[in-house]
Amino acid sequence: MAQYSVFMYAPNVDDDTERSSDDHELYDQHSEELQTSGVMVVAFALDDPSVATSVRGSLVTDGPYLETKEVIVGFYVIEAPDSDAALVIARKNPIVQHGGGLEVRPVAGGVVVGIPST
Repeated sequence: MAQYSVFMYAPNVDDDTERSSDDHELYDQHSEELQTSGVMVVAFALDDPSVATSVRGSLVTDGPYLETKEVIVGFYVIEAPDSDAALVIARKNPIVQHGGGLEVRPVAGGVVVGIPST
């Protein structure tokens, strides 16, 4: 079965704006459904974009991007028979209903080397 990465984008908001506990429950429930169904391979939430560092050629700057309205807040890899099935799975992510978006892309290859638990 093919693997697809699902990048989750959310509006880039101020540090003092947090998601409600109801939002967290929706995301946790969605993650649990993907795990239970056996399609999720791996998933990671990313830290706040304000602590990111960007490298562009020889230039290193604080922050994720120059000017952006959305940032990647996490990603996961799923297994699906084809891209249409991957899109059906991805569209169930609650981030779509909360003003965010998703990018679904086939995984071309990779290596898993001792992923530490968080």
